[in-house]
Amino acid sequence: MSLAGRDRSVILRVAPEEARQFRSERHLMRNEYASQPWLVVIAPLMPRVLVADWSHQVIGRDWMIQTHLDGVPAPEQLGTYPRTAWPAFFRQMGTVARSVHDMRGPHFGPVGSPGHGTWSEAVITSLEEIAADLDGAGLDAADVRKVAAVAAHERAVLNEVTEPRLLTGDLWTVNVMLDAEAEEPTITGVLDMDRAWWGDPAADWTIRMALAKQDERVAFWETYGKRDRSPAVVWRSLVYEVRHLGAVRLERHRLGNAAGVKNTYDAVAAVLADLS
Repeated sequence: MSLAGRDRSVILRVAPEEARQFRSERHLMRNEYASQPWLVVIAPLMPRVLVADWSHQVIGRDWMIQTHLDGVPAPEQLGTYPRTAWPAFFRQMGTVARSVHDMRGPHFGPVGSPGHGTWSEAVITSLEEIAADLDGAGLDAADVRKVAAVAAHERAVLNEVTEPRLLTGDLWTVNVMLDAEAEEPTITGVLDMDRAWWGDPAADWTIRMALAKQDERVAFWETYGKRDRSPAVVWRSLVYEVRHLGAVRLERHRLGNAAGVKNTYDAVAAVLADLS
């Protein structure tokens, strides 16, 4: 769409009706708006918010208008380059993630909420909210609750994380724009920071995806920095993985992907075996 007086397109984003929002995903648009000042380190890559309205007086939902990002979605553009060029892309991803994770915050939990005083409270609350959403969707949440109980019992390990850092929440290739004409993959934009929260950088979706395969993405660590492989970090990563899988289960259910939902149960069972 376009606005009068502007010569460039803009994006109108409209949130789902509140009754359709998962408890664990409530007011994501407001959370993204609240994160804008904290994401100043990557502001040149992000769309600017032109208008935001939570009053529900216009259309009965949260909505905002953002500037349109130039470029081509990375999933469409990256494959046009030879795989030998892909490490350049992942090095840029490492730089973006590092700059965000270096930002220190006032509390643990979503940026736009009052938050929590400890990291364990934020993680356990998130797991419990995901379990409640699974209940509401008619899905078995027992495995997620088991991990929440394990996390509560071992909260001291989670609370070794004492400094809230800014997490992107959902940043990976699908939320990145690339220059359509560059000779090598060149990031021109990042978007959809609605899941930004304060916590342990190792809990970020970006880190999870950077670790998912030993392929060209290993270049991510060249710019992001050395990985910590201590026992406590490894244990916490298992808890984080279940949180990710719980959110994935909800998303696959929303999309009607029954086989994908089923696969998450096997994946969580494997993590539970390692936790115990």
